[in-house]
Amino acid sequence: MHTFIVVTVIFVLTVVMIMSGRGGGNFYVAALVFSGVPMHTASTTSQFILLASALMGAVVFGKAKTMSWPLVLFFGGLNAALAFFGGFTAHSFGGTTLKIALSLLLFIAGIAMLLPEKQAHKVAVSRFGYWNIQEGVNQYVVNLWSAVPLTMATGFFSGMVGISGGSFLVPLMVIGCGVPMRTAVGTATAMLAATALTGFAGNALHGGFDPALAIPCGAVAIIGGLIGGKIALRTKPKSLKAISGVLTIAAAIFMLVNALSGK
Repeated sequence: MHTFIVVTVIFVLTVVMIMSGRGGGNFYVAALVFSGVPMHTASTTSQFILLASALMGAVVFGKAKTMSWPLVLFFGGLNAALAFFGGFTAHSFGGTTLKIALSLLLFIAGIAMLLPEKQAHKVAVSRFGYWNIQEGVNQYVVNLWSAVPLTMATGFFSGMVGISGGSFLVPLMVIGCGVPMRTAVGTATAMLAATALTGFAGNALHGGFDPALAIPCGAVAIIGGLIGGKIALRTKPKSLKAISGVLTIAAAIFMLVNALSGK
């Protein structure tokens, strides 16, 4: 019964998170920790769930052509590489330290989601350190000086605490690169699959993988990713973004309380 409740919660979270391009690793970790799963096992399981849901979401968004492959390959590669090192070094820190770090990251992500978004200008910039991408009628200008270090930092901490990083990647693409919201959601979902794979590998090398828990969660995550992706193609994510922001801040508070209580 306990496993059934946990799996049901994961399924609901997967649908909602994939809809907004945020893998939901922050919520998965919080849900697993509050159900009594050790922090390191929760981080590894979270990455496994993210991998399953993001792969299915990427398939849906890819078929609908609502993702930018140049951004997926470039930023996804950076994010994934650093996620491996984050996951591999996670066991150098205690569970309480990781919980506090996660709560701070969640709070920052929640505030960022509640702030109004202003898309960057889509005028080509012919200066070193700026990458101009033309895809059909859309043009994106990526400021590599800020985007690269931010993406690398997001990947490292995502792998370390078992979150997806989508809460940071979506605003980065929309605000910093002028990517349309719907395209940013699809692109972030594909990035999350790569990040989750490397983050999971880094964590699993230290023996934090529990198949009895991870496999059922991963199975429902595949279904949730399919449903969430299809809903996202028919829904404006603006209102969901605000809801996710509030829920993320709430998860940050709960996780901090849990860390300070020593559970």
